[in-house]
Amino acid sequence: MKAVEVLGTIDEKGQLLLDRAIEEFPPSRVRVIILFAEVAEEVEIDPDDTPIAEVKASLRRALQEAKAGKTRPISEMWEGIDVE
Repeated sequence: MKAVEVLGTIDEKGQLLLDRAIEEFPPSRVRVIILFAEVAEEVEIDPDDTPIAEVKASLRRALQEAKAGKTRPISEMWEGIDVE
């Protein structure tokens, strides 16, 4: 059995609405375990997490640039980066 963690909301009809699609798996029946936050506890979303759609778009652009020959030597990639 595999596990995937995704946030969601239970609407006024009691239906579970996921914040994002689960694309890694084929359509199938699943077992759902719902964890409710305590009243004083808020669900934390890491502000440093880049949204998946943004990551995918960036990867697509990078692939297109690589295919078009728009690349830079590795030695140039460190220019302008401050290392302590």
